Amino acid sequence: MSKKSQQPLGDTLKPFVAPFRVDGGEFHLKSHKTSEKGGLDKDKGEKIIEANRKRLSEYQEKLYAQDNWSMLLVFQGMDAAGKDSAIKSVFDGINPQGCEVTSFKQPSTKELDHDFLWRSMIALPERGRIGIFNRSYYEECLVVRVHTEILGKQKIPKKLVTGNIWRERFEDISAMERYLARNGTVILKFFLNISKAEQRERFLARLDEPAKNWKFSLADIAERKLWAKYQAAYQDMIRHTSARHAPWHVVPADHKWFARVVIGSTIVSALDRLDLRFPEVDKADRSEFKQVREALLAEEKGEVAKK
Repeated sequence: MSKKSQQPLGDTLKPFVAPFRVDGGEFHLKSHKTSEKGGLDKDKGEKIIEANRKRLSEYQEKLYAQDNWSMLLVFQGMDAAGKDSAIKSVFDGINPQGCEVTSFKQPSTKELDHDFLWRSMIALPERGRIGIFNRSYYEECLVVRVHTEILGKQKIPKKLVTGNIWRERFEDISAMERYLARNGTVILKFFLNISKAEQRERFLARLDEPAKNWKFSLADIAERKLWAKYQAAYQDMIRHTSARHAPWHVVPADHKWFARVVIGSTIVSALDRLDLRFPEVDKADRSEFKQVREALLAEEKGEVAKK
């Protein structure tokens, strides 16, 4: 009897990817729920997370060995949205040689002497690697847009700082991402969509847990007062920089475990579509393998004879 063919991986994970993908057209952030659970309970979600870790480990090894494609993962979100913990969870057990996390903080003096994309460009992943940006060049369209006084510190000629600067930055970012995609970089962008109420609960939890006190500052409270401005900035950014070759995924982040289901499923599905394979060994190399095997066996016999 013939076995029934297994459901394709893409179809299996589609319910946790497609509803959250934005790759062009109109976009309204309010239409995306922060507390979505995709019809799962936590136990089922944890099983999917673990299965995705195993798949990701296998794909990452093939990606590294094939050395053709690279993958860039961009994580954005409000404070306490869970970016750090999501990256740690999704990539648990992945070979560190094949992936690198870059966290972007306040620009240094040297970085301010360059264009706003420069520090991100020098951190892009090599072929065969996965690059993870914890915050990214998109901060220039978010925190800088909300705090426009930061523009004055960027040494941009004053006549270039016009009312069109945000549209121009969207255009520059989109052109850069299109260029990367055309050269073999798979780009996936994640906005961890947390509610203001859930952020408050996580801030309170940080205060109650000594090991997390270092993550909290009064500046976080000041930023909460600008919540509406940040939401508007995120909506405009996602609307103008979503594309098929560089989609955004608006991840419901009130439940950390479900956010990890969505992120892991999205990454695994994208890698699955690449049809990654280990490089084939040609006949000449195989003949060398035979000689190497014979040499190793002869060496073993020699050691036994000495004993």
